[in-house]
Amino acid sequence: MICTSAPGKLYVAGEYAVVDPGQPAVLVAVDRRLTVRLDEPAEAGVGRVHSDVYPTGPLTWGREAGSGEVVVAHDARDHVGATLRTVDRLRAERGLAPGCFDVRISSDLEDEEGRKLGLGSSGAVVVALVAALDRFYRLGLTPVQRFQVALLATVQVSPRASGGDLAASTFGGWVRYTAPDRATLARALPLEPVSALLGSDAWETFDVQQLPVPPDLDLLVGWTGSPASTDLLVAGVHGVDADAVARRADFLAASSDCVGDLVAGLRCDPARAMDAVRRARRLLQELGRDSGTTIETERLRVLCAVAEQHGAAAKPSGAGGGDCGVALVPAAASSAGILAGWEAHGIRHLDLSVSPPSERSPGP
Repeated sequence: MICTSAPGKLYVAGEYAVVDPGQPAVLVAVDRRLTVRLDEPAEAGVGRVHSDVYPTGPLTWGREAGSGEVVVAHDARDHVGATLRTVDRLRAERGLAPGCFDVRISSDLEDEEGRKLGLGSSGAVVVALVAALDRFYRLGLTPVQRFQVALLATVQVSPRASGGDLAASTFGGWVRYTAPDRATLARALPLEPVSALLGSDAWETFDVQQLPVPPDLDLLVGWTGSPASTDLLVAGVHGVDADAVARRADFLAASSDCVGDLVAGLRCDPARAMDAVRRARRLLQELGRDSGTTIETERLRVLCAVAEQHGAAAKPSGAGGGDCGVALVPAAASSAGILAGWEAHGIRHLDLSVSPPSERSPGP
């Protein structure tokens, strides 16, 4: 019936700051994708979600007899169930007829053995499913509204999620992103219509801007083979005492400066962009030391060191603790030397390119 897809993502800078509303980060969408297909249901009135993430069989969903609301078997609190419910609320608010369908999810965001590569599969499935349901119900959502609905679904499962992965997967390319006030949105979601929340003041700090492809820098991605839990790592760096609050303020200011220099450098100054990446790495190292959290693992340290030895700038991508590292490589540097060094230390090069913009962002 309907087939949509969304790219994965990687953070380049700002990952631990972006969880605060209005704090910037830079991400890229990558050319590995997750695909969602909606088909006629095999059984009338009962939908099934087929995905490798449900190893015991498809997730089953239907509708409550009186209200017509979506009911998911076992009340699964996962991203797919939350997305089905959120979009269906919007469908009902607009007076559109309910429907039933099977969902089939396939993904290139894992390796051959099904291990996650840290490319944002949870965000990609929400973005792709929102796009499919938008078409199925003929909601006519704009790209920004699809992002907003995706974030409303996501905060029900991952309240700490910034939405940066959703922005990269929705808009594609290189993006600068700042998050809305998700805590306010999450509190209001059970009480207010979804359509009203799309115009809420909580979105005032949200912004996404498309950035140019840097003409003189290549992006290399290495995978350490150690998956990480973003929610746990982000939770671990937020202290509540006065010293922690002061350090957090200093970290946010320094991170914002790094992202600003990175954005400016991507436009016309490769050396400035590389310096920003190196400073962003040092900030993550300091954050890890101050909070007692392992952000830069030994393999991520080696990944960065090898890249630096060959003239590139590198850092962990995302929450760290494993998963991926990224390197900005100027023309004069040796990509071959970096890849050989990574391979010698058991770090896998992910052959990724930046996915081109798929939607026009609302920013300048």
